[in-house]
Amino acid sequence: MPLAEAPPIAFPRELDDVIDQLRRARIDWRAAHDRHVEHGPRFPSRRALERVLRELGAALFPLRLGPPELTAQNENAFVAATLESVLSQLSAQIGIELRATFPGIGSIEEGREADHIIGAFAAQLPLIRRALDADLQAAYAGDPSACSVDEVLFAYPSYSAVIHHRLAHVLHRLGAPLVARSIAEIAHRQTGVDIHPGATIGASFFIDHGTGVVIGETAEIGDRVRLYQGVTLGGEPGEATATRATERRPRRHPRLDDDVVVHAGTVIVGPVTIGARARLDGNLWIRRDIPADSHVEALLVRVTGPETARR
Repeated sequence: MPLAEAPPIAFPRELDDVIDQLRRARIDWRAAHDRHVEHGPRFPSRRALERVLRELGAALFPLRLGPPELTAQNENAFVAATLESVLSQLSAQIGIELRATFPGIGSIEEGREADHIIGAFAAQLPLIRRALDADLQAAYAGDPSACSVDEVLFAYPSYSAVIHHRLAHVLHRLGAPLVARSIAEIAHRQTGVDIHPGATIGASFFIDHGTGVVIGETAEIGDRVRLYQGVTLGGEPGEATATRATERRPRRHPRLDDDVVVHAGTVIVGPVTIGARARLDGNLWIRRDIPADSHVEALLVRVTGPETARR
């Protein structure tokens, strides 16, 4: 039957009851959870933030991620124009977050707070660029298969996740946790690496491969740490609180001191400390502190047949 002649879809009469029950569920939720009042569909746009991230990447690495016509002579003008545009876009998204978080906020107070966050964020961009340079060099030095730093920048999803995290972490600290978490989720979807923007990560950080890595909110990572795919820095369960992102929360996740290496598939859970220069083999489950300079190996399990077992 041609599409034009298709009869209209007939919904069952029971649908009216379903719609009414959904309405009642919404009312009950709003009555019982005044902390989580739904304020409507106006939340930061993931699509807009993806555009912001692309433009911030070009501003941070203009000759690598900017347009092909750029040269060393005109890159500074490009960076200036790009930042003027992208920071305005980011400010708009932060303003949306502020309105969603504080429904009674006035437009003047909202604009003042958004300007404060954006100004502090912009001031951090040179430090972010230098931190990313150190991460880039660590990835190149730590992976024998890397032919150049440009290969790491263009082709390593784990490095893309680190770029996203360095930006999101600053926004998280400055009081835009929803925008920061959205940026982290964009990175998670694109790279398979899930880093909470609250996690603190030191200099020269490298994730080899990266798929399946999870780093929790209160994790603390020192300098020159290397993680492999499938590593989890997980937290003890706890109740959600109304604490703002700018306030320090109790540590529920691991701390990795300087020069720690964690191999593929290892899970570290809770507020434990892995001492400096420790090396953890793959497929371990760690729930206690590990001293500095330790090498933790997996227990070797021998699988024997019936003849061997009788001996």
